[in-house]
Amino acid sequence: MSAHYAPAFLAAVTLASCGGQARGPDGSTLPPPSASAALFDTAGTRVGLATFSETDGAGRLGISVSGLSPGQHGMHVHENGACTPPAFESAGSHFNPGSTQHGLMNPAGPHAGDLPGLTAESDGSADTTFSVPVSLLGEGSGSMVGPEKRAFVIHADPDDQKTDPSGNSGSRVVCGVIERR
Repeated sequence: MSAHYAPAFLAAVTLASCGGQARGPDGSTLPPPSASAALFDTAGTRVGLATFSETDGAGRLGISVSGLSPGQHGMHVHENGACTPPAFESAGSHFNPGSTQHGLMNPAGPHAGDLPGLTAESDGSADTTFSVPVSLLGEGSGSMVGPEKRAFVIHADPDDQKTDPSGNSGSRVVCGVIERR
């Protein structure tokens, strides 16, 4: 693992995976993840972890990743739970059970798998959390943790959050199969 991983985040994931009570930086109890994805780059090297959890009816995505180019990156849940390097085309299109258009700012969107942009620091790392729709973690057709596996993908470029079908977010540079916990 890279030295860029946030110690509190890794402690929370480790404790949660071992059945312990994980605590956030403020001392609050963190929920165990509902799903997680080990993240790999185009060379097949493990570069991070994404976790999805639900707290008080709200969805949460935690990301700890290294090896990105500094700056903005699009990220999405993709329809197929497969991450074959180097291009990760096996992940398919964005997870879109509602047949909507791409983008959080698109009036005809978003896809269920559209997520906010990720900012990598000058050293190529990112350790952060995002709010995500709780429907991604629930039951039904809008859930990414149903009977079929999905993939979490980080792209090379920023997502413009409006251009269909992928926000002009460029090539796929990191991928992980989402596993229900």
